[in-house]
Amino acid sequence: MSLKVGDKALDFTLIDTERKERSLKEFLGKKTVLALFPGAFTGVCTKEMCTFRDSMSELNNMSAQVVAISVDSPFSNKAFAEANKLTFPVLSDYTRQIIKHYAGVHEDFAGLKGYAASKRSVFVLDKNGIVKYAWISENPGIEPPYDEVRKALASI
Repeated sequence: MSLKVGDKALDFTLIDTERKERSLKEFLGKKTVLALFPGAFTGVCTKEMCTFRDSMSELNNMSAQVVAISVDSPFSNKAFAEANKLTFPVLSDYTRQIIKHYAGVHEDFAGLKGYAASKRSVFVLDKNGIVKYAWISENPGIEPPYDEVRKALASI
């Protein structure tokens, strides 16, 4: 099951890089880009998160924020966020419950039997948590269409 445009985003409580609980509710009230990515310290994921980092000024001018989610541990996410100077929350869905609902999983990811990672996906939520844009990729090797994300943000 995955979220579609028009759906209300499922609330969640996940762990951030400081091992503190963060819920979707605290991010509502502002446009939110939820970026789910397969794995910290992988090539495409690093490019994607750094692209969002480098776009923060533009996104802030659109009254938008970024929240990233991966299945990596909060410890790995912390090292990843620090190494790449990420200025937005990177949350850990190590139980894989939220990614299953939002975008689905890649089973046996990278040829590792039993390892499930998030499908690369981006959801744009309005201030009430309604999905205004959804992009889910079956191919973990491609980056999201950033122009479409910007257009979706500009339209709400």
